[in-house]
Amino acid sequence: MNTTKTTITTMIPEPTQPVKPVRERFSGILVHPTSFPSPYGIGDLGPGAYDFIDFLEKSGQHLWQVLPLGPTGFGDSPYQGFSAFAGQPLIISPDKLIEQKLLTKEDVADNPEWDPHKVDYGPAIQYKTKLLKKAWANFAHTPDKTMIEEFEAYCLEEAEWLDDYALFMACKDYHQGRAWLEWEEGLAAPSSELKNKWRGKLAESIRYYCFLQFLFEKQWMELREYAHEKEIEIIGDIPIFVSPDSCDVWGNQKLFQLDTTGHPLCVAGVPPDYFSATGQLWGNPLYDWDYHKKTGYKWWIARIRRQLKFTDHLRIDHFRGFEAYWSVPAGEETAINGTWIKGPGEDLFNAIEKELGKDLPIMAEDLGIITPEVELLRDTLGFPGMKVLQFGFENMKDDNYIPHFYKTTNCICYTGTHDNDTTMGWYRTQPEKVKDRIRRYGNTSGDYVSLDFIRICFSSIARYAIFPIQDLLVLGSEARMNTPGVAAANWSFRYTEEDLTPDRAEWLLMTTKLFGRD
Repeated sequence: MNTTKTTITTMIPEPTQPVKPVRERFSGILVHPTSFPSPYGIGDLGPGAYDFIDFLEKSGQHLWQVLPLGPTGFGDSPYQGFSAFAGQPLIISPDKLIEQKLLTKEDVADNPEWDPHKVDYGPAIQYKTKLLKKAWANFAHTPDKTMIEEFEAYCLEEAEWLDDYALFMACKDYHQGRAWLEWEEGLAAPSSELKNKWRGKLAESIRYYCFLQFLFEKQWMELREYAHEKEIEIIGDIPIFVSPDSCDVWGNQKLFQLDTTGHPLCVAGVPPDYFSATGQLWGNPLYDWDYHKKTGYKWWIARIRRQLKFTDHLRIDHFRGFEAYWSVPAGEETAINGTWIKGPGEDLFNAIEKELGKDLPIMAEDLGIITPEVELLRDTLGFPGMKVLQFGFENMKDDNYIPHFYKTTNCICYTGTHDNDTTMGWYRTQPEKVKDRIRRYGNTSGDYVSLDFIRICFSSIARYAIFPIQDLLVLGSEARMNTPGVAAANWSFRYTEEDLTPDRAEWLLMTTKLFGRD
């Protein structure tokens, strides 16, 4: 069987770089693939994704920002995934699988009626899983020998991360979805021999999870190639920390601050801030940075390399944690009783640059409690930081986020982020003095303040200007993507095919050209 790399690239193309004309100012839209229109209960990489790319082109945009693309666990948060390397199977397109003859139209004939504006994750996961398992069953009988060879080549090529991921997911299924710390003794910290034993025991399930990653990567890379043809670059996103219930922690326990049973000694969070008076207790295990340094930061280099295979830029969430991170003793009920501890700083990124090259296309999420030391690290590395308009107007004394005070073009101006309310929803809750300031600043009535914010964002000196799609659609709080500190009812926003109207594309194109971002 031919398992060379040239075989796999016939199905999963090598990542290309978009053609880049001379352009100093960029703009684009933040929307996660789960929000795309799709008849299958959750947005996917099918026709709705390609229609979105077409809309970006028609409206003069050259950036598309996504949230983390990994497989999600409890709570459906893309920031708490089962893997830092794997892709999200839920956004695999059934329509694309029909094109590949892995599904038939009859297989999707029982498709329920879904809410086009919200993802109902429980039923959507059940339905998509049924379709994916049907595709796997059909693959076992496919006459397409080329596809079989490509799948085998993929499994070999990606074995370094894929083997542990597929085993981890198969073991989770075997244990009815329980966290790995609840598995039987031995499997929570398995030897190579024990892993091999379970690989034999769960071979079929393991192959299924490898197959899902094969499908995800093929569909994503095809979409990325289409975006590049339209001169659109993709901004990816990774959380600095990983989920405690992930194959990364399970399979690499020495990389984290854990006790001898695998439980975290301290966990991640942030002290009291804009979003919460008691801070945010994320619960992620913290890195053992001394051990990472001893390995030459091998795991981090592999993580960044893989994510840059999928995207052109990479936003790192909670960048300030590389300078110093908030360490909370395990067992605390809030994040108040934490301590700032120094992170790896420039040493980590020097190691990454040595392997991947200079001028890393990384963007720094530098919101929250930012010190001069964090700013120095960001600027020394040359990473653009974030400017959120909502923060600037809400705090009458904070000039960091107001455009006419920007000190550099090397930044990203956002109307708001996935963690903010929509601009329309946010504006409606502001005191009159804030509303008055916005109306005078934008010379506007405030009736369509989200569009005003897009104009202000585009008019700034920031090299990058990005807004959530909800702001273009002038949607209120009902369309909010995430409320930090609230466990339920997040990540479910969807828009419809009818929302991306020619009028909206025309207005956005006109605004983009007006401020030299086309």
